[in-house]
Amino acid sequence: MRTILVSAILALTIGSSAQAQNAARTYDLGPVWQVSYIETKPGMFDDYMAYLNSTWRNIQEMDKKKGDVLDYRVLAVETPRDGEPDVILLIEYKNMAVFDRSLDEGDAIMTTAFGSVPKSNQAAVSRESIRVLRGGLTAREMKFKK
Repeated sequence: MRTILVSAILALTIGSSAQAQNAARTYDLGPVWQVSYIETKPGMFDDYMAYLNSTWRNIQEMDKKKGDVLDYRVLAVETPRDGEPDVILLIEYKNMAVFDRSLDEGDAIMTTAFGSVPKSNQAAVSRESIRVLRGGLTAREMKFKK
């Protein structure tokens, strides 16, 4: 009796697994979004926006011309609470392969944007005086099939 019961449970489990795997996929892989949460320091919102509208924007435009970046956005958060971001940066990349660029390629971009890699590093340190990076995420968009 016990053997029959175990066999019946296994048959039902295997059957339901096969049905789940046979469901038609209704989505496909889409672009990749990188989201950064930024808290500007008191009185520094305009300074940070000036940076975004110059160097950061130039980097995004360079990557757009290469075809790696599809689009980018800057969102201002309405009435953030203490310790929460007041700026959200969104960058839409064509795929995950974009993140697999060589170190030399990344250095070339930083040199174009900042003049040299050491100047790029110093600029990163300087930005800490006007903002705090509060985290972020990278996620792939799922596109529904028609």
